[in-house]
Amino acid sequence: MAKIDSDFPCSLVIAIPLPTHRLASSALRALQVDAELSPLVRRSFSLVSPNETQSEASNGSVGAPSLNGNPAQESTNGDIPIEEKTILRTEYQATTNRMLRVSVNGFLESMGVVLGIMQELDVDVLAEQQKLAQG
Repeated sequence: MAKIDSDFPCSLVIAIPLPTHRLASSALRALQVDAELSPLVRRSFSLVSPNETQSEASNGSVGAPSLNGNPAQESTNGDIPIEEKTILRTEYQATTNRMLRVSVNGFLESMGVVLGIMQELDVDVLAEQQKLAQG
């Protein structure tokens, strides 16, 4: 289990699956440029595979490595091929539940904008929608 920081006792992990590694990586890069505004909240991002997410859920671990602005670190997590890392994992820690809620609300709004732009402009997403419409 993850160690609880007494200064930041409130925590939340959000795992958002995306269709491809490229889209997950694009979302990560788009979201990580905005630093948390409050010193009362910590946030870290990582890209993980569905297998990593399932194994963490089964053993209670929340210790996936975070990306601190260095996309080159994406491929350093064990033997998992980088293309399998399609889940954007965001870990929040906050001093109070209220601060956690405010920060997560802002993150979800930003994530909604990123997903909307991907849906409207990304070639892969448009191609996938066309396949679904035809099939």
